[in-house]
Parts: sequence; structure tokens; C-alpha cells
Amino acid sequence: MKQTTALNILKTGANVFLTGSAGAGKTYTLNQYIHYLRARKVPVAITASTGIAATHMNGMTIHAWSGIGIKDNLDDDELSWMFERKYLREQIDKTEVLIIDEISMLHGKQLDMVNQVLKFFKQNDKAFGGIQVIVAGDFFQLPPVSKNKEANRDKFCFMSAAWQEAKFSICYLTEQYRQQNNQLNQILNEIRQQNVSAQSIQFLQQTKQQTLEKDITRLFTHNVDVEQINQRHLASLSQSEKVFTAELTGNQKLLQTLISNVRAPQELILKQGAKVMFVKNNMENGYINGTLGEVVGFVEEQQKWLPKVKLRSGLTMIVSPETWSIDNDSGKTLASYSQIPLCLAWAITVHKSQGMTLEAAEIDLSQTFEKGQGYVALSRLKSLEGLRLLGLNDTALQLDSLAFKADQRFIELSAQADTVWANKNAQQEHDDFIKQCGGSLVLEEIERYERKLARMAKNKDNDTPTLEQTKELVLKGLTIAEISQQRELAQSTIINHLERLIAQGTQLDLSRYKPSDDVLKKVATSYKQVLAADNDEDFNEDGTVKLRPIYELLKPSLGYNDIRLALVFVDV
Repeated sequence: MKQTTALNILKTGANVFLTGSAGAGKTYTLNQYIHYLRARKVPVAITASTGIAATHMNGMTIHAWSGIGIKDNLDDDELSWMFERKYLREQIDKTEVLIIDEISMLHGKQLDMVNQVLKFFKQNDKAFGGIQVIVAGDFFQLPPVSKNKEANRDKFCFMSAAWQEAKFSICYLTEQYRQQNNQLNQILNEIRQQNVSAQSIQFLQQTKQQTLEKDITRLFTHNVDVEQINQRHLASLSQSEKVFTAELTGNQKLLQTLISNVRAPQELILKQGAKVMFVKNNMENGYINGTLGEVVGFVEEQQKWLPKVKLRSGLTMIVSPETWSIDNDSGKTLASYSQIPLCLAWAITVHKSQGMTLEAAEIDLSQTFEKGQGYVALSRLKSLEGLRLLGLNDTALQLDSLAFKADQRFIELSAQADTVWANKNAQQEHDDFIKQCGGSLVLEEIERYERKLARMAKNKDNDTPTLEQTKELVLKGLTIAEISQQRELAQSTIINHLERLIAQGTQLDLSRYKPSDDVLKKVATSYKQVLAADNDEDFNEDGTVKLRPIYELLKPSLGYNDIRLALVFVDV
């Protein structure tokens, strides 16, 4: 199926499973549809099964968005408690379209729970509470990791009750954009068809002789190999090491749950020059689970050392500890795990590579233990020229038999849909869905909003990261209002940029933005009053104080932006 046909189906509001081989343009098609919806003011939630995959869609994990977290099941009491979370209730309530990328790594039980949550929150017994749900991915990618050795049949989403209830239209994209018509694309197609030729295996084996650049990603199937390589590289660095030990508090049994789920090690040893990967989502601070970088130094803050990390985007930041916690129904923390949200990343497992596109990689498939690992690893690359394959075993190029049978059926169903939709004029159905979602069909409004989206995309694609653009204007002496106008961003966003620049240790004279001592004192006093009151409604999910209760104490003398700016300079 072509992307244009898939878009034709998506715009009708049908639930859709968007699939196809690696590089077939699934993410591109989703982004086209997201742009279409946003231009018509239809609220869309963009999620993915993993943090790494979420980077490609500028979204968040489905676990965080839906509130299911790491739960295995939900009862009515838990749903009622979740419904009391205002932020969760509001974000689900406004959503008309939900996108879940990399669906293969979402457990069938978890998709059932998302269905359960949406029905409860929307008070609607239709599949997923009656909203449009688009799942995208490729079930030849690896299935979700399980703790109790479940069979893949019990893990795959397409075997879940929610999948059957949603009645997904299948859009199987067949055009190739990543590998194009090269040798690697042919090999990947042969793996998908489970008919790999002797010549293709020879091509793969010959890559072992290739010389690649030194600083490349290395993929392995086993954690033990990854650990050994990372420790060897760390030991080779001559700089002195810094040791970061996790702080664990609370119920011992619950702590074991956190220890087994948190990917930040209890003892993290870093040196300048260490390759690292973030293991927690914090979009406010500019990183998510899977962001890669390098330690470029350490800074001391409040008698504690913190690593300074340069991301591949060029952005440099000081990384503070993050906290993972398990809370009870009233929001009280029962167990918490605090650690620098990093792990070493000279080498990573094939599982953690899903969702990445790599220019070059060294891959070892000689100890492949799960069908599909070889396909996932090879499909990260654009061509054989970027591959150095150290070895492969008999399992490396095999696929799960159930996934293979399902894929054959998906191809058939997509072909049937293609016959109906390839040349069908569905404009009326498209318009009806936009009306149903409360969106706009006024041409002038759509064009105006498309211009705004284009400006936002231009800012995002600018070679200079967004913080650097703000920094340049600060150095020119512009006021916050002037920076806001020139960058076409809200003043609150510019204030947030100032806060992040300070947190990163950026050497800037920001004194001209500093409010008067009287304002600083008022905000600090009100902040401490809110802390002392300890009202759950006054705190964000990450434990930070909301602006609203401070504003209520200080209005009308101070507005929200006055408070935001003061908090940049107040030590609370």
C-alpha cells in the first residue's frame, strides 16, 4: 500500500494498524497525519511503547500517557484513583486521536489496560472509549520482555482482546525509503519471507572484513557482553572516576520491584569521555529514555558531584538525580529509588536499539537466543557499507512463526483495503470525522494554523538548538518580551529557557532579568507556605510545586510569569 492510500484511510477516523518493513515510511506517514490533524485543531496524543521510540515522534510513552505505568492489571479502585489525577483526566478527556508507535514492544495485557482506562475515563463502552486509535510498528521487531517466560503468543498485541475489539484496518506500506533498492534491503526482504539465499549470507559474512570508524554503536544480544565492553572502555579512560550510588528508601519488598525495573544501576561509575545513555524521560530538561551523549566533565553542586553531558544534538547539560517511586492510593511514597539517570553506552543490547536508525554499527549475532533479534539489528542500518557483522548463528535470521503467519495475513488484509481505498474519493468521510472531533474545516483557519506549524517546524529544524538560539539573543541584550517576540514563543517558554541555561552551568549574566528583592522574598515565602501545607493538589507528578497555589497567594500583585521568573533566581 502507498502512503497516500494509508492517509486516505487514516483521515476517515478508522482505527488503523500501520505496518511495513523497516524504512517503509511509517513514521513519515504518521507525521503527515499528525500535521493534518493539528492544522484542523484536532487534539492528538502521540505515544510509543518505549522511550527510545518516543524520540522519533516527539511524544511520551503510552505507559506514562495512560497512567498504567508498570502495572500488570487494573481494578475499579485503581481506575477511580487514577481518575482523581486531574492532569491524567484532562489529557485523556481532550484526546480525540491516540497514536501508539512501536506497537510490537507493547504487551497484549498493556494494550488491554489502555483500552480499559479509555473506556473508564471517556465513560464509553466502545473500543478505546470511542476515539480513533492508530497503532504502528512491525511484529518482526522483538516482542516485549517478560518476567515469567511467557510464550510470544501470550505477549503479542495482535492476540489481545483490545486488538480484536478495535477492528483495525490494516495499512501495510510497501515502498522503501531507508535502505532503498540496495543489497541490505534485499536481505531484509528475504528474512521477512524466511527465504534467505546463500549469496545473502555470504554478503553479510563479508562485512566482517570492513573497517568502520572508531566511534560507532555496538549491538549485542546479551547483557553480559554489553556490560563487559562498557566496563573495558571505561577502564581504558585515564581520567579519574566519579561514583554515584543510588539512594533507596522505603519498603524493602517494593524496593526490589524498583531495582528490577529501573535501568539506572545502583552503583554508576563515570569518567570524562564516557559514552552514556539516559534511562528516564524528562522532556522538560531536554532528554528522554534512549538519548545518547558523552560525559564532558563534572561540576560540584551543594557538595555533590554531578556529570556534565554533551548530547549528540550538541546541547550540553548538567545531569541531576531522578527519582523512581511507588506510591499508595493517596499519593504517599512507599518506596523510592534516586540515581543519576544514566548508564554506559559504548555497547547496547539489540532490544534497546529498537526505534534507532544507525549510519554504522558493529553487530554480534553469534549468540542470538530469540528469533527476530537478527532482523531488528540489521534493519537499524541503511546499507551494508555501514555494517561490520562479527558473527551469526542459526537463530539469527529466523523470525517468530506466529509473527510470520500474522504478517502474511496482514499483507492479505492490506491488499483488500488497497483495492477499496486506492482511488476512492473519501473527502466527505474525512470532513465528517473532523466535525465529529470538534475540529475546524474553515479554510482560512487551516491555512493560518499551517503557517504557524511551518514556523514551529522551521525553528525545530534550525541547526542551532533552541536553547542556543535564546542564549544568542540574551547575549545581544534583548528583554524577555523582545526575545519572545523574535522567536515567536511564549514568554513562559523563554523564562523556562533561562532556567535551563542556569541549570546547565552556562556562563551568562542574567542579572538584568532578576526581579526585585521584594518580589523574590514574596515568591520564596509563598513557595515555602505551599510546601508546608502539603496539599496533594498543589504538586505536579514529579513532586514539584505548581504555580497556581503560589499565584493564589500573591494575586493580583504578581502574575504567573512574574512568579516563573522569580523562581529562576530563588533558592528553594
